[in-house]
Amino acid sequence: MNIFHIATTGCLLTLMIANAPGAEAQVQAPTAQKTEKADEQDENLAEIPGAISELMQQYHYDPSILSNPEYLAIEQKVASLANSASTQAEFVAAFNKAWRDGPFSHVRLSVARMTASEMATYVDTIRVGGGGAVLDWQDDIAILTVKTMMGLDTIEEIDAAFLDIAKRPTRGLIIDLRANDGGAFAVKPLVGHVVDTPVLGGVFVSRKWSGKHDRYPSQSEVEAVAPWQGWSVKAFWHDLQSDPMIRMEINPAQPTFDGPVYVLVSSRTASAAELAADAFAASGRAVIIGEQTAGQMLSQTMFDLPGGLQLALPVGDYYAFHSGRIEGKGVQPHIKVEADDAMTTALKLIGN
Repeated sequence: MNIFHIATTGCLLTLMIANAPGAEAQVQAPTAQKTEKADEQDENLAEIPGAISELMQQYHYDPSILSNPEYLAIEQKVASLANSASTQAEFVAAFNKAWRDGPFSHVRLSVARMTASEMATYVDTIRVGGGGAVLDWQDDIAILTVKTMMGLDTIEEIDAAFLDIAKRPTRGLIIDLRANDGGAFAVKPLVGHVVDTPVLGGVFVSRKWSGKHDRYPSQSEVEAVAPWQGWSVKAFWHDLQSDPMIRMEINPAQPTFDGPVYVLVSSRTASAAELAADAFAASGRAVIIGEQTAGQMLSQTMFDLPGGLQLALPVGDYYAFHSGRIEGKGVQPHIKVEADDAMTTALKLIGN
């Protein structure tokens, strides 16, 4: 919810950096002032790895993972990168490259354009600029391509698409998530418009759970917790760090499409888009077609670092009752085909 993936990674971060208030002013700062600040940041690189490790130990959803050889190896690599990098920009690029193959997802380093607290407030207002969800038609077949789960305007576009679908005879609906690497709450209306009963997707668990248990919550334990309600990413981040678990349930939304639904996925389908794919499968309302998804299903939060840097790290793990743990595994399609063939397969199944 790029919550889930505010950055697999990079999707939401890119939007934040591009659109953040003050970003333009920062770019236009006097050259001498920028040079002096850059020199100071470059000199402070040596303290960054320790600060990153401290944040990981304090906020990671399961601190026991941080004693694994894979994590310790990348921790050492980051320290080495800080010693060898000549500039902050070089270190940031090398850090993110190293973490692409890290032991868990949703870790990213960036130059801060605002404080982490300001970022948490800002993310609730993000609009991606349109085109997050696009509805096309092939005769009487609706094709809804959802490129991101981020943005208030993406939510509006999804709602508008289902209003349009409700106005005309529709033989089938194809939802294309093949290029969707996550985001936040656009997943709620996307799934909600095709179900007529609530869908229990799964549960996010925080370090308050993992610190006391070596297992995921049982379904009865999850059902004893009220479903999380709301649309605020900032509130979600707060609650995820305050509570042992957050129960994810998607409620029906009007208008409801009750015809055949086919969801296209690929190895690039990540984070909140994987939550959506799993929820579609759990509901029994959709056939999932394509490739195994990316397996990058954690929830991250931003933290400030010295030198004007910001770290995204995972504060919540997700366990789906249909697919199990998605991180590192992905969601399996009902019909496995190459991503490029998924649309043709769906059209054939509808009978076009």
